[in-house]
Amino acid sequence: MINDITVIGTGYVGLVTGTCLSDFGLNVLCIDQDEDKINKLNKGIIPIYEPGLQELVKKNYSEKRLRFSTDIIYGIQNAEVVFIAVGTPPKEDGSADLDNVVKVAQTIAKHMNGPKVVVNKSTVPIGTARLVKKTIEEIKTGPYPVDVVSNPEFLREGAAVYDFMHPDRVVVGADNPEAIEIMKQVYRVLFLNQKTPFLFTSPETAEAVKYVSNAFLAMKITFINELSELFEKTGINIVDVARGMGMDGRIGSKFLNPGPGYGGSCFPKDTRALAKISRNYDVTLSLVEATIAANEKQKNRMVEKIQKAMVNLEGKTVAVLGLAFKPETDDMRESPALTIIPELVNRGASVKAYDPKAMDEAEWRLEGIPNLELVDSPYEAASGAHALVILTEWNQFRSLNLDRLYKIMKDPVFIDLRNIYEPNMVRQLGFNYHSVGRP
Repeated sequence: MINDITVIGTGYVGLVTGTCLSDFGLNVLCIDQDEDKINKLNKGIIPIYEPGLQELVKKNYSEKRLRFSTDIIYGIQNAEVVFIAVGTPPKEDGSADLDNVVKVAQTIAKHMNGPKVVVNKSTVPIGTARLVKKTIEEIKTGPYPVDVVSNPEFLREGAAVYDFMHPDRVVVGADNPEAIEIMKQVYRVLFLNQKTPFLFTSPETAEAVKYVSNAFLAMKITFINELSELFEKTGINIVDVARGMGMDGRIGSKFLNPGPGYGGSCFPKDTRALAKISRNYDVTLSLVEATIAANEKQKNRMVEKIQKAMVNLEGKTVAVLGLAFKPETDDMRESPALTIIPELVNRGASVKAYDPKAMDEAEWRLEGIPNLELVDSPYEAASGAHALVILTEWNQFRSLNLDRLYKIMKDPVFIDLRNIYEPNMVRQLGFNYHSVGRP
């Protein structure tokens, strides 16, 4: 029976994976080279915001199933299964940078002291499991067998703990039946309840499932976003259209909410990587390529929408509510805010911005942008503003005191890029209201 797990990397994927596996009853050691991060984790300070994660870390840490360390050699030698959950950031050409993955593989090879199952949890291109296995086999110094498994994550930021505990599916790519049996033990809590679908397949197929799933969802978002421009000009309400589409079981209602474009750590990176992989094989994925371009166009179209609503941006103040790419996370990677705010400033506006959780990240991601002030509340942002823009659909933004906003704003221009308000209700209060894809 497998009991000891090491997870290398305590970023978003690694920390959630390690914590949830410890809650399954396994002994988990999470490794990271960032000493400051490990010290904070050992004090109960969580480096990311994810609902439910802090409580789960505290529980399993106190019950001594979850530990944190910088000692990667100890982690490798005292675990039967080693998860690789390090970053694979995009290169300039869109391909995934595998330097961190290869370095971990090399370290595993040098310090193996027995049979190991190495699990790629990071999002990686097709063929990476083979690369990791080849790297280990070429460097290892002892006659120890190693299996490399592809086990992609499908975690939604803001619901990652729930998704890990109640997954739509668990995908395991492995060549060796013994490695598959070990992965069944790792996930035995899910496997034995017979409610979670498992797909056992080849490593390459598992790697592909992750990329193509995200690419398809990104295309679905972009499809509805492109329609929003058409429907604004034809007077059709895109919310009703999306609802009608979603009633078709073949389509489904998820990912049909128009907005300022997708962001985050997955969709932008994975669509670019998939497009680059296809070009390497002299294949053009035209839909994926178009999705990437259309998403950037949507972000820039939102700037035009704001400018049109305000007539002129020069010397105006814009209140921006929401900096994270989605609610229930502090993640600003590829957030529409990173495109929209600098462009508003470039066009002569001043910006006051607020987010419930992403303010610390905003301080360094938006550092150096002139005429930008990060404030402590939605109402401080709106005070004296010529327009208010909602970029992220946090629940607290759905119940703003509109009477108060009307009184403290210099001009009552309300630009709702997430369609979280009913247009007639807001207009009746005196606001000049604008949304996405609605008349």
